[in-house]
Amino acid sequence: MKLLHIDSSVFGENSASRNLTAAIVARLRAEHADIEVIRRDLAAQTLPHFTPVLENSHPCVARNAEILDEFLSADIVVIGAPMYNFAIPTQLKAWIDRILAAGKTFRYTENGPEGLAGGKRVIIASARGGIYSNAAGKASDFQEAYLRRVFEFIGVDNPEFVRAEGLNLGAAQRDAAMAKARRQIEGEVRVAA
Repeated sequence: MKLLHIDSSVFGENSASRNLTAAIVARLRAEHADIEVIRRDLAAQTLPHFTPVLENSHPCVARNAEILDEFLSADIVVIGAPMYNFAIPTQLKAWIDRILAAGKTFRYTENGPEGLAGGKRVIIASARGGIYSNAAGKASDFQEAYLRRVFEFIGVDNPEFVRAEGLNLGAAQRDAAMAKARRQIEGEVRVAA
């Protein structure tokens, strides 16, 4: 079994999403000792914005193929997705641009688009400074709604979210949000979905 661990926060050890992805991966490793983990830190090794490359010998071709192959070969994908300015970090968007590949992860048919990456489990650690899960905040949520749509489009029917929000509303709220997310990880995250 292969697990792809993606982090995208630029805040290093102070990152809530990195803290949560580490806890999720540790939980999955504890349940399945033979799990193979591949880690990609998108803040440490940034990807340029996606542009078409016309020459097959261009170094971007090999890197793009490597990223897509990592995703396709993974049974479980754990993604750290902090909310920056109501959306996801550009580093994560650059990675997504490489895994949304016509003919590989989706295709267009006469009945509309069809996802080709089904059977994969995706767990997203969502970290937010404010509260966006309530009625007032949903209108500004271009993070979780976008990620849900991206993965459903490529055939992942039920991407899972572990959410810590209100992290910038004071130390007590941050501690409570992180404790709630950790309880969710301990109670709901298992190798077999």
